[in-house]
Amino acid sequence: MKLLLDTHVWLWSLLAPERISRRIAGELQSVRNELWLSPISVWEAAVLAEKGRVELDDEPRAWIGRALQRVPMKEAPLTREVALQSRAVDLPHDDPADRFLAATARVLDLTLVTADRRLLRAKTFRSLANR
Repeated sequence: MKLLLDTHVWLWSLLAPERISRRIAGELQSVRNELWLSPISVWEAAVLAEKGRVELDDEPRAWIGRALQRVPMKEAPLTREVALQSRAVDLPHDDPADRFLAATARVLDLTLVTADRRLLRAKTFRSLANR
């Protein structure tokens, strides 16, 4: 499976692994699966750190670099089609980061791993629940 990690799942897997369900932890460690990360999640992690909503042990650029060395992931490209689909994807809210992640999953045929119930209810892309 090709798994696109929602920002919170990526951060939890590194900073609070107890928040990752046993099933999702197994999927993240499985050699059968590809792990993907959107540049939107990198941006969102940096913003969260700057606002003090997530605590990193270094400045965001260095922390993110080390995190991606420790757990390599494929970078999901932010394309024109993803940008256009971000406006077309059917979500019950207008959070731009969520729209880009949902559109990325849809365009690149990835499964979005999330705990966000609003994203899990969407039917226009595949998702996998962290429960």
